[in-house]
Amino acid sequence: MGIFRPKSYQKSIFDISYDTLKEKGIRCLVFDLDNTLGLLSHKRCPDETKKLIKKLQKDFIVVISSNNTRKRLKPYLEELGIDGISWSLKPSIRSLFIIKTKYHLKKKEMCMIGDQIITDIIAGNRFHIYTILVDPMGKKDLKITGLNRKLEAFIIKKYEKRGLFERGHYYE
Repeated sequence: MGIFRPKSYQKSIFDISYDTLKEKGIRCLVFDLDNTLGLLSHKRCPDETKKLIKKLQKDFIVVISSNNTRKRLKPYLEELGIDGISWSLKPSIRSLFIIKTKYHLKKKEMCMIGDQIITDIIAGNRFHIYTILVDPMGKKDLKITGLNRKLEAFIIKKYEKRGLFERGHYYE
């Protein structure tokens, strides 16, 4: 399958079949923050995202793993009443290991959801958990993410040539 290829590709967090994840035995959803749950410019959690996360908390442990700062992450954690890890350094698997240990989970019970192949998907695949790539919510990224997007475009082009992945063609 490849370390760069997500197990599922969906338009956004609002298009994921969470019932299907539950049927697969997933108990913990690990979300990326920027351009996955909210735009980089959002200081607080968008209302639509807040409603979704509150609903998901009935069936899942919901956690945020972000490469951004604690200051950036804190308003989301407080509004949503969930746990999170800042400075995750994805594609490092450190944050996923911490979450797995803290919540006494098996890897097959975890799912990483994010908008970047280079960070979120590689981390989840390296940790051998279910991965879902979503399209970025917006165009604006952190400066370091710009480099990641160029690498990601190169990877996607290689996958497209082999018929394994294409932007805009969503799959479960």
